[in-house]
Amino acid sequence: MSWPTEAEARPARHARPAGGPDVVLALDLGTGSLKAALITAGGDVLRRAAQAYPAHSPQPGWSESHPDDWWAAAQRAAQDVLRGRDPARVRAVSLSGQMHGVTLTAPTGEAVRPAVLWSDTRSAPQLEAYHALPEPLLRHLRNPPVTGFAGPTLLWLAAHEPAALAAARWALQPKDWLRLHLTGEAATDPSDASGTLLFDPQRQDWHAGLLERLGLPAALLPPIRPSGSVAGFLRPAPARALGLPAGLPVLTGAADTAAALHAADPAPGEAQLTVGTGAQIAVSRADLPGPHPALHAFRDAAQGWYQLAAVQNAGNVLEWVRRTLRLSWPDMYLGAQQTAGPATPLFLPYLTGDRTPHLNPHARAGWLELGADHGPGHLAYAAFEGVALSIAQAAEQLDLPRAHPLRLAGGGTLEPWWQQLLADALNRPLHVTDAPDASLRGAARLAWTGLGVPWTGEAGPARVTVHPSADRISQDRRERFGRAADQLMRRARPD
Repeated sequence: MSWPTEAEARPARHARPAGGPDVVLALDLGTGSLKAALITAGGDVLRRAAQAYPAHSPQPGWSESHPDDWWAAAQRAAQDVLRGRDPARVRAVSLSGQMHGVTLTAPTGEAVRPAVLWSDTRSAPQLEAYHALPEPLLRHLRNPPVTGFAGPTLLWLAAHEPAALAAARWALQPKDWLRLHLTGEAATDPSDASGTLLFDPQRQDWHAGLLERLGLPAALLPPIRPSGSVAGFLRPAPARALGLPAGLPVLTGAADTAAALHAADPAPGEAQLTVGTGAQIAVSRADLPGPHPALHAFRDAAQGWYQLAAVQNAGNVLEWVRRTLRLSWPDMYLGAQQTAGPATPLFLPYLTGDRTPHLNPHARAGWLELGADHGPGHLAYAAFEGVALSIAQAAEQLDLPRAHPLRLAGGGTLEPWWQQLLADALNRPLHVTDAPDASLRGAARLAWTGLGVPWTGEAGPARVTVHPSADRISQDRRERFGRAADQLMRRARPD
């Protein structure tokens, strides 16, 4: 495929149209949907849309997505937000997206095979290659070896699908594949690169020595560019499909958690909980954190770092429970609230294994202590509580000061009852923000500052503070959950 030159891709200069504010188009490529929004330099979200697509599990433990579905969703979402708007008012396109996956991409830009996602656990045997590394090198990575990261996934592909790996020109993160489709230019940013287990956090570049030890070709990995830099320009064909002028600058963008933090603009030491498909408790750090056996250290979207407690299962497991029980979301919330209490069963939410704190890809979910008197409402409450308690276990690894509040963001936390249960499980106040589209806003902020336009959007002040109810979840129930999780982790071993 022949890509246009930068001069060919740039739009002709025209006078700015009268009326209406300038905006950027922000795209957030999530696990189950792509969100799009038009956002001003003042942080106003003028219009947003979302388009869902499926994740597939062709074998137990596998989690894949078709990049063509991402592109189809991007077209529909962009057309939705642009309907009735003047596309000449769009100044740039910027992206955020799910982390850690691998999209093998041919020289022509098409995906060689379905993308392997962050929740995929097939690479558990390949973790042995990381555990065999010299201890100083393993600690140097600042990230414990876990499945779903690009490094272990590429090792699995090399072992099981060498022809697909040989056919690939690039191994890209999901948002980076979408940007390649828009611009024809391959790149990634430090926030995504640092989440691959192939990154040198001190040199802030790909770790050449590690790649050589693992036998992975360095040429598969794209150049690393700053999150707020222009990575290319919108090609004519995708521009027509989106309904935009060709030649618009497309920003590099950032990983979804890094983008959400960029929107919040936290001071070093401040923490934010984001609940979506998974859940993340991120603490902003000015400097590179030291190694921790259960926590991750990633670059943020600016010049700093964040330390992350990553929960593998949150919204994904609640959606699975809802479908399994054949409940609508209103009925699931209502049934859970009506049956909450000490007599409800326990639920271990490890549908696709666990990251922080157990680092066990083999664990699986289940209800415990079931009785004949339990119905769908009891099972629903147990699911919400189990997710909340697993988030609380992960948060303990961060050693936050007692009663240290957390900012709460993310589209999976809009229901007040669920916010209260999270505060109860964490046993600390939650500052609920008015920024459910935090990753989109972070991508927009990167775009505006990359264009040289000051970002004046607020960081999303707390709309309400939810204080924990100490007696909502008893200490006995917490301990029973902890013992059950520990027993499961000891039993969950590869066959």
